[in-house]
Amino acid sequence: MRRDPTWKRQSSEPTCSTSMAETESMDVAEPPALGEAPKSDARPPDRHGLLKHSREFLDFFWDIAKPQQETRLEATEKLLEYLRARPEGSSELKYALKRLITGLGVGRETARPCYSLALAQLLQSFEDIPLCSILRQIQEKHDLQKVKKGMVRPALFGNLFGVLALFQSGRLVKDSETLMQSVKLLQVLGQHYSHLQEQPQKALVDILSQVPEAMLQEVLPKVLKPDLNSVLGCPEHLELFLLAQQKVPEKLEKLMGPVNLFADENIPRLVTVLKMAATSVKKERKLPAVALDLLRLALQEDSFPRFWKEVVEQGLLKKQFWPASYLCFRLLGAALPLLSKEQLQLVMQGDLIRHYGEHMVTAKLPSQFKFAPEMNEYVGAFLKGCQDDPDRQLALVVGFTSVTNQGLPVVPTFWRVMQFLSPPALKGYVAWLRDMFLQPNLDSLVDFSTNNQKKTQDTLFHGPERAVFRLRKWIILRLVSLVDNLHAEKEEALIEEVARFCFFHSFFETKKPTSQIPETEQHFSHPLDSRTREVVGSAFFSLLQTLSTQFRQAPGQTQDGQPWTYHLVQFADLLLSHSRNVVPLVAFTTQQRQAWDRTLKTLKELEAQSSEAKAAAFQHLLLLVGIHLFKSPTESCDLLGDIQTCIKKSLGEKPRRTRSKATNPQEPPWVEVLVEILLALLAQPSNLMRQVARSVFGHICSHLTPRALQLILDVLNPEESQEEDDSVVVTDDSEQQLLGDAEDKSSDDGEGKGTKDSESEEESNDEESDEEDRDGDVDQGFREQLMAVLQAGKALGGADGGDDDELGDEAMMALDKSLASLFAEQKLRIQARRDEKNKLQKEKALRRDFQIRVLDLIEVLVTKQPENPLVLELLEPLLHIIRRSMRTSSAKQEQDLLHKTARIFTHHLCRSRHYCRNVGDRVETLYARLERLAQQAGRQADSSVSLYYFNASLYLLRVLKGNTVGKSTCKAQKKKAGTDAGTQPQGPEDASCLDLSLVTPIYSSALSSFLTRRSSPLTAPMFLSLFSRHPMLCKSLLPIVVEHVASHTRPRHQAQACLLLQKTLPTRELRLCFKDPEWKQLLDQILTKVIETLRTLGEAETKSGHQKELSSLELLNTLFRSIQHEKLTMDLTAVLGVLQSQQPRLQQGLQQGAHSAGSSRLYDLYWQAMKFLGVQRPKSEKKDAKEVPKATPSPISMKRKKKGFLPETKKRKKRKSEGATQEEAAKPAAAGGAQPPSTGKRKRKIKSKAPAQAQVNGMPASKSPTPDPPATSPSSPATTPKPQKKNQKLSQVSRATPVSPESPKEPAAKKRQKNLPQKGVSGKSPQSALPRRKARLSLASRSPTLLQSGAKKKGQLRKAKKL
Repeated sequence: MRRDPTWKRQSSEPTCSTSMAETESMDVAEPPALGEAPKSDARPPDRHGLLKHSREFLDFFWDIAKPQQETRLEATEKLLEYLRARPEGSSELKYALKRLITGLGVGRETARPCYSLALAQLLQSFEDIPLCSILRQIQEKHDLQKVKKGMVRPALFGNLFGVLALFQSGRLVKDSETLMQSVKLLQVLGQHYSHLQEQPQKALVDILSQVPEAMLQEVLPKVLKPDLNSVLGCPEHLELFLLAQQKVPEKLEKLMGPVNLFADENIPRLVTVLKMAATSVKKERKLPAVALDLLRLALQEDSFPRFWKEVVEQGLLKKQFWPASYLCFRLLGAALPLLSKEQLQLVMQGDLIRHYGEHMVTAKLPSQFKFAPEMNEYVGAFLKGCQDDPDRQLALVVGFTSVTNQGLPVVPTFWRVMQFLSPPALKGYVAWLRDMFLQPNLDSLVDFSTNNQKKTQDTLFHGPERAVFRLRKWIILRLVSLVDNLHAEKEEALIEEVARFCFFHSFFETKKPTSQIPETEQHFSHPLDSRTREVVGSAFFSLLQTLSTQFRQAPGQTQDGQPWTYHLVQFADLLLSHSRNVVPLVAFTTQQRQAWDRTLKTLKELEAQSSEAKAAAFQHLLLLVGIHLFKSPTESCDLLGDIQTCIKKSLGEKPRRTRSKATNPQEPPWVEVLVEILLALLAQPSNLMRQVARSVFGHICSHLTPRALQLILDVLNPEESQEEDDSVVVTDDSEQQLLGDAEDKSSDDGEGKGTKDSESEEESNDEESDEEDRDGDVDQGFREQLMAVLQAGKALGGADGGDDDELGDEAMMALDKSLASLFAEQKLRIQARRDEKNKLQKEKALRRDFQIRVLDLIEVLVTKQPENPLVLELLEPLLHIIRRSMRTSSAKQEQDLLHKTARIFTHHLCRSRHYCRNVGDRVETLYARLERLAQQAGRQADSSVSLYYFNASLYLLRVLKGNTVGKSTCKAQKKKAGTDAGTQPQGPEDASCLDLSLVTPIYSSALSSFLTRRSSPLTAPMFLSLFSRHPMLCKSLLPIVVEHVASHTRPRHQAQACLLLQKTLPTRELRLCFKDPEWKQLLDQILTKVIETLRTLGEAETKSGHQKELSSLELLNTLFRSIQHEKLTMDLTAVLGVLQSQQPRLQQGLQQGAHSAGSSRLYDLYWQAMKFLGVQRPKSEKKDAKEVPKATPSPISMKRKKKGFLPETKKRKKRKSEGATQEEAAKPAAAGGAQPPSTGKRKRKIKSKAPAQAQVNGMPASKSPTPDPPATSPSSPATTPKPQKKNQKLSQVSRATPVSPESPKEPAAKKRQKNLPQKGVSGKSPQSALPRRKARLSLASRSPTLLQSGAKKKGQLRKAKKL
């Protein structure tokens, strides 16, 4: 019986409206056929056919309403493709229209736009569908007059989204009749403001903005009232007026007469309307269209200055309303492309841009809304759009730069939008920045101070000098950041101009202007102070780093092929040669000037050899140190002399080697001197110096000596770095910068609250630290002094006891002064100790940073010279750093040092493809180091540290194995070790330095420690890595592992031994190290140990014991696989007997639920082993193990539950009487087998390619301890099978029971007929020795727990059906 759709609509509002469109439209989609009355209990034929053949079609409508956009779009496309494939006027198209129209008014807000969009695309695809009929159906479906009160809101939205669907189809503006009806409907919907708010008016404006002018003239009198008060009443009416003003101004003038929106009386109402528009888009965060239309009208009527000043700056900004402020900001960004240069200068000097600057300064908290990213998008779009107008670009960037907070521009120094500046605009901007740096014009800036800054402002501290310093500092950083966005091949002249400007004003000053040096003609309105010159110098070296690394043509080079530093050195030489016009800030001494002249001479010599990479690296180093001569003349002068000496020796090393040694044997090699220079450069906090040091060291590391390497390792050795006075002094320039910028940072906080909070926190921290120092640092000397003062003032009283009146006022005052002076001295001592502690912490931090930078040299060495023997000397120092860093605190510097050291040690050293292949006479040293590393690996407290030591020993093993020695050396090693030829490895290892007789005791000791100690840091993966890399060594260590499989050690160690054997035995490399008899003997020994372990199977009560049992069975299965793969013949009778004896205990433990997950795994591993021995797992065992807690249901009831709803005929054929089934279950189990109740599942019958053989060695039943007659005879031991065919399993081959003596050659088919079980036999005995009827290979391969009797019982059932 069909349900009433009216009742369905009423009951689905509002909570059940989720599927209202779907369910309702499915009921009312198709009318009954002509001439046929509708039936109450039968569906119409058309609808039945639709549901029968269009299930996929119906699913489209469910996907259309889903929240995922991709799903909705895909469903809409598939729906359109489906409908296009149908004939014209099909029932599916009618159904789709009604279904989508119904969905327009569903209760889910997210589903309405989905149905509206789908309907729009449907109408766009099928243009023959008249829009008037669709609009009529929408109004009929969502009739506002007939709808119930509770369904008014869905009906309103249904009409609104219906009109929007017609508009989005693109056909509404072409149909005048439907357009008029839609306009009327939107006007009706506009009266329901409580539900729809301003959405109908917005839709009306959007529709009318797309209609032709003729149609707009026809519609305009019906939608716009000829009243200015109505127009200025809401944003929608004003937007409609502006639309008519733009498209049909003549019609609008006839309708309303001449209207001046920017008259004085209309300004307040315009401000109110714009404020309403700002409120309406508060959540959307976008610019209302009415604001931009007003701006365009003001530009059109030449009223832009009036509109901007009175409406925007004096109207909206005075409201103190943030949505209105954001509207003004967005209006500014959107107006940029529309304004001329003069208008841009107007808006960039007004109150709005100042208000925007205050917002950027104050909006710093994470929870506050920041408009800067949105403004950056506006500015970037403007700069990209006016590449051909550099004047407007320049006016804009100068305007934003002029917005300053107490002299500091609010825009960042690195502004990404600057990359869109055209070359002329960029050149003009650089000139403006340079002029502003030389002669700051604070009056031309739009400067402001926040409210908190005004409250806390000190006129003495916040003077014009401070504003000039902040402005100049920002300008010089902006000049450097501009170079980062430039390309060298295009802007080389500009880059050179910026570099010369920074260099000149960092280290020189003008004495007399000259035309040969343009920088001397630049005059300052405010003289440069020392702080500004330091900032300029720091920015200059940052610019050098940028020029050296970030240009595409060649790093640090100009178009003529010379480095930028070379041009700067030439410029510096030019300045030094004009001593009458230019003087350096720090005058050069005679020695320093001579060093500079020698540097230029050496550069000319290197220029002749510039083709060599080494010469280029030395040239870069010399140029950089030469430029540093102006920053620190004394240190750089000494470095220049040493560098020049090293360069000459390195480039002419071969011809001068003997002479240099003969002339001065005490002189250190040039490599050591150069390494000391590089360490001194790394001590400076300069990233450029760090890169240059890496580059130079990469060219000299091939000439490295042990002494030079030791200089680097001394820096990395913390003990020597702390105890000895290093010649390298680590400098830190950040402290001076922090001191110089303290006032800037304190004033940059717009709200000022952070400063107060930080001060209060510092005071509280100082108080807490003072209390701690008073409590913890009071020594006995201070106590004695305090007692002496009190006794001198008689404050403690005498022995006879005195009154409090003994001390007068003068005595009390004197006592107070004495106590005050005493505590003041104690406070100074505490402060001195605190300062000393802070100094030590800072020195430690500087030392860690220095060590991190020095690690760059180690990384270069192991990367470029991995075959250098000196690399072997890095193992222990790096391990020492790793161990120390793991022990110390988790400070960031310590973690960085640890991570970098570990990365170098692991990836660049141990895992490198190349290693030292020429150890020479260091073989004995390597053996001693190997032994030391292996011992230290076992002594660590942490396994992670032990892993690094163990990997280092493996690396030395790899080096020894890969090196070859002469015959005499080999004989000497053998003689010293006392080894014979039988213990030496065969093959290619005969000629290697690796002597197993020396290495085996080292790792055997470590392996024994791992398998005996309670808490050993060594782990199984370490030895597995050793075994996989060195199989011959593994062969020597295997006896130790085999011994611990069944030794009287802890169960955890036995499990580890089993795990090592399990992972090692299957490896091919290990098998090649054994001969066949040796391999068989090894497997026999392991099998014997495993049998001893398995005698206690199922008795474990602890977690480690349980793990031992699991590992033992896994190892046993691995042995079985090896035996099967090698096709060995071994006696497995003992294994079978032990496993059969443990079955009841395992089954009992599984039923009791002890270690449920582990017991199940143990049980599975047990049956895997039994399967290798030819015993299949009974199906009932696993089933009963799962259903122990529940009552066992009858087979018939199980069959009914499993089958579900079956036809009655099928049930009658397969059903048995419950009594017969119970009678079968009560019969004793025969020798032929266990047949559990059938589950009723039908399986495909797959014929086996090979006949199943008789199952042997049946397991004892859980209830009967003695086996049935076909049991294993003691005189017939179990042996491994001979090679079988590919499709036969080890479980199908007889291992224990030979062929019956009565019929030794009886065919398998006769045996199957002979051993067929009786029909009524059932039970749970898994002891059957009878074979299965057919071997189901595919099922058995998937499930090893299938019953061998399952196939036989199904065969019996099929025979019974035939009878």
